[in-house]
Amino acid sequence: MDLFLWGVLPYVSVALLIAGTVWRARFDAFGRTSHSSQLHESRLLRIGSPLFHFGMLFVVLGHVVGLLVPKSWTDAAGLDDHAYHLLAVTTGAAAGVAAAAGIAILVYRRFTVPAVRRSTLRGDHLMYTFLLGAMALGLTATVLNSTGMTDGYDYRDGVSLWFRSLFTFTPDHHLMAAAPLAFKAHVLFGFTLFALIPYSRLVHMFSAPLKYLFRPYVVYRRRDPQQLADRPDRRGWERVS
Repeated sequence: MDLFLWGVLPYVSVALLIAGTVWRARFDAFGRTSHSSQLHESRLLRIGSPLFHFGMLFVVLGHVVGLLVPKSWTDAAGLDDHAYHLLAVTTGAAAGVAAAAGIAILVYRRFTVPAVRRSTLRGDHLMYTFLLGAMALGLTATVLNSTGMTDGYDYRDGVSLWFRSLFTFTPDHHLMAAAPLAFKAHVLFGFTLFALIPYSRLVHMFSAPLKYLFRPYVVYRRRDPQQLADRPDRRGWERVS
């Protein structure tokens, strides 16, 4: 079971992410949107959306540093374990709380504003479940680890090494098997969320109007008013004889 969960399931999740994203880009290009409901309600959206998006931006950056930057690099930079964990906990907790507050406001808005609730897709319920679950479990793991309730477990000597081993296709599943339950649950919810991204409104994160930067100029030509006055009035269509 450990081999399947930590040695096989991550690759299945990434495969579903890549395949689904390519499929949506090729066959559903105009459907890769966030299905905005701003026209239905904007007051709560103006509060919840920035909190969630900026909070998640810093959460992702924190995960990149924590999982991909080796411990030896921070030691070489003069950042000892105490300073690193203090920085990670304070910034990570602030970003996590902001993102959690933002998504809580957005979920409250979606289920309490009738027009927004009617525009909710069936897949949104599953997406919100795993998104909220991953965030709640991440905050739980952070709190338990910072308060010493994980028996001094250092995720940089376990989870981070396992995560980097995935890139070399030699996953050391024993490292994840020894991790506390909160970290395991957070990772499982996270990889499940990755697999759901292409099949939910979260796919809009891969959409950007890059072609707009290279489109030709729009040329506006002014018409001579006299020419318009001399034109005979015509119907929008003519009968075909």
